[in-house]
Amino acid sequence: MAARAAVATTDRYASEVGFRVLRRGGNAVDAAVASAFALAVVNPEAGNLGGGGFLVVRRPAGSLLALDFRSQAPGAAYRAMYTRPGVERSEASLLGHLSAAVPGSVAGLWEAHRKLGSTAWSELVEPAVRLARGFRVRERFARSFPAGIVEGLRRFPHSASVFLPERSGGRPARPRTGRLFCQPELARTLERIRNRGADGFYRGETARYIVEEMRSGGGIITHADLESYTSVWREPVCSRYGSHSVVSVPPSSSGGITLALSFQIAAALGLAREEWHGAGHIHLLAETWRRAYADRNHHLGDPAFVEVPVHGLVDPGYARDRARTIAREAATPSAEVGPGNPAATGGRHTTHLSVIDPAGGAASLTTTLNTWYGSKLTVPGAGFLLNNEMDDFTVEPGTPNSFGLVQGEANAIAPGKRMLSMMTPTIVLNPSGGLHMVVGTPGGATIVTTVFQIISNVLDHGMTLAEAVVAPRVHHQHLPDRIAYEPGGLRRRAREALGALGHRLHEEEESWGDVQAIAVLPDGSLRAVSDPRRGGTALGF
Repeated sequence: MAARAAVATTDRYASEVGFRVLRRGGNAVDAAVASAFALAVVNPEAGNLGGGGFLVVRRPAGSLLALDFRSQAPGAAYRAMYTRPGVERSEASLLGHLSAAVPGSVAGLWEAHRKLGSTAWSELVEPAVRLARGFRVRERFARSFPAGIVEGLRRFPHSASVFLPERSGGRPARPRTGRLFCQPELARTLERIRNRGADGFYRGETARYIVEEMRSGGGIITHADLESYTSVWREPVCSRYGSHSVVSVPPSSSGGITLALSFQIAAALGLAREEWHGAGHIHLLAETWRRAYADRNHHLGDPAFVEVPVHGLVDPGYARDRARTIAREAATPSAEVGPGNPAATGGRHTTHLSVIDPAGGAASLTTTLNTWYGSKLTVPGAGFLLNNEMDDFTVEPGTPNSFGLVQGEANAIAPGKRMLSMMTPTIVLNPSGGLHMVVGTPGGATIVTTVFQIISNVLDHGMTLAEAVVAPRVHHQHLPDRIAYEPGGLRRRAREALGALGHRLHEEEESWGDVQAIAVLPDGSLRAVSDPRRGGTALGF
């Protein structure tokens, strides 16, 4: 609970950095920038210099902005770079040099600060520099190295030397709790960014390290790719749900449109009247998302390369048309659900942070390397991991990516193109236009459905923000055709009733998501919540 300002991130070190920025008079964007750089040090599984992301901002006066700093394909990328006739798709889109897209994170944070920041840039980066020089390993960090990740990092000697400093059976092993974890190369990279801004990353010594590693390992990122990268300010996607407004990111993220379409269909169905997590509620959620994801996978892509029917997809009339195809008494097989015609109407590893400042400004920021520890490739001399976001393109039509999404030609690889994303940093406004909630999460294909459930749990079912975050989650993404649910997350009666309706059910082995959210309560105070699934920290004053 807080009276004036709050920050929620997935790691206590990063939350403390953002908290101190707010205490010293910085605004929400200042705190978001400083926390994001700290996460690049203490949360390397997803916090990053070598990836990209999205930012949604509400300024204290009420104006809304969205910043796209998604990574993009290098200039030498081409449509079939991961596939050849008669040859099975390789792991090159997920592991190593060819999986890396041109990073956008540093450019995005620099641009957000240039336009909206109030604290000196060097003061925002300096805490990350100090953390890179050494921090004590906590359990949260130590748990981010499961066996599969350790094996992936071992395939790249420099990654092993940076992130696996211990020895086990004569082999590099994960950091131990309580040990001092030092990243001197990363500290020097952050110093260059602190001193030179974005040029400290995209030009000069850091850029040289990236390009040299690309040349040595068969990668295709060049100096020209780095120097030409720019982040883009875009109009947020705004939609109504009941008396509230939901504000989220536009393409090249699919998150905002898919979320808006889901809420519009849910409103047409009267979802709020269903008993929470009863069979009827879960059935309508699955049918809603089945259609929203079918549209997402077909229609959406980088707006610089394809025409995206944004207004049609978020039009309530189009949502009503989609809702009319839903039967309450039976599931619709996904094979029978294709994309609609909106023109007729008018990464699972990512990290999120939320901030509200004393003036009422808000920042919702999501960044990613794509999967855990991205490409597993650490840039020698620079000390940071590169992303594997090239796998978020439609690598091969009809073939799912690492998150099981089967995507269309609108998201095909092209030079300079931004791959479609599921990131969904979101701000919810109350009926009078005031700030009500800031929310977001990692989780790959589950991001939109998780953000939807948090907002719906609060608005439709009267939960507190903490109750909404803790509540068990379900998910459907069109293909594969099944309702996924968290371990123990569905009552037996609901499972039996859903099976009778024709749904396939799949209980996951682990929970998903890592929600970081802040709500403004009726008395003006704040409640900040960090998802207990991952053990982050929310702080405020």
